Amino acid sequence: MFASAPDLLRLVVLPVLGWTAWRDVETRRVPTRTWYPLVGLGLLLLAWDAVGHLSLATSADVLFFVRVAISLFLVAPIAYGFWWIGGFGGADAKALITIAILLPTFPTYYFLGFALPEVVTTLGVFSMTILTNTVLLAAAYPLALGVRNVLDGEVRFPVSFLGTRVDVADLAEAHGRLYETPDGFSRNGLDIDALRMYLRWRGLTLDELRAAPERFRAPGSVGDTYDPTDGAVDVGGDGASDGSANPSEAATGVESDGGISPERDGEVPDETDGGDVGVAAEADDPWAAEAFLDDIEGSAYGTTPEKLRGGLDVVSEQEEVWISPGIPFLVPMFVGTLVAFTYGDIVFGALGALGVF
Repeated sequence: MFASAPDLLRLVVLPVLGWTAWRDVETRRVPTRTWYPLVGLGLLLLAWDAVGHLSLATSADVLFFVRVAISLFLVAPIAYGFWWIGGFGGADAKALITIAILLPTFPTYYFLGFALPEVVTTLGVFSMTILTNTVLLAAAYPLALGVRNVLDGEVRFPVSFLGTRVDVADLAEAHGRLYETPDGFSRNGLDIDALRMYLRWRGLTLDELRAAPERFRAPGSVGDTYDPTDGAVDVGGDGASDGSANPSEAATGVESDGGISPERDGEVPDETDGGDVGVAAEADDPWAAEAFLDDIEGSAYGTTPEKLRGGLDVVSEQEEVWISPGIPFLVPMFVGTLVAFTYGDIVFGALGALGVF
């Protein structure tokens, strides 16, 4: 294989994205520090490439800077905008912004008798190709979810294409949101990370809460409280996280995936004096939901007392529950990037095959 030195160095993004995709599936958490070396490398390679085009002597020189501008000032803001409205998790947005810096133009890799990528778009913005590939691949997720549910006999439109039915006991290691509330189905149910935060705050397991729901529904039952962590499944791990599709993260500094929180050491700290919380919970506050949200830092992924109470009622009363698992978006992003490096743009290539281009 032959390629320019900058293009060879850009290949480092593939193993990194592969690792983050695995983390997204397993924990919905990716350390923010993962992206710093890639951003630094991207800026260095961008300057390296720009030096060769500074003369603006040819149309190719002008096109280079146009493509870089589109990548930096269109693709990157799109990533930020989707995070802001809740369409992307924190890790998803950071990954795409990193790609916009590291891969603004199409790289070229020469092999014996052929070159990759096979399909290069007229626009020539590689980060845009990765974005369109990712979105197209991610769109297949609800279809796959629906097919699996139908084959399992769970036919309920549109729920079967947006959620999955799980045992309540499995929520301890699940990701996403409850798709059920006391009033019926809703995609805006309780975030399962927030549920774990609440249980850790009270020092309870889900089994304990389900065994005596009336006892723990009483607000005065709150005793000593504990650090709720960020709700990650791997609370014993590094705890660093990215990835929640929660717009309130910008204000709270908490992120959840992919996916999201500030970095923590992953340990559950010693218990704190819960006296004040216990007094506050004596008010009309079922499950001490309001006391919990008042006591913690941040908003627990946009959770309100009413939403928390509703979610706790559901998980305390039912054996199975529908959840909206969300898309581990870094998985289609990794696959979309891999496809971009080898084949190129999926949509552009398909249109070309149909004779549109």
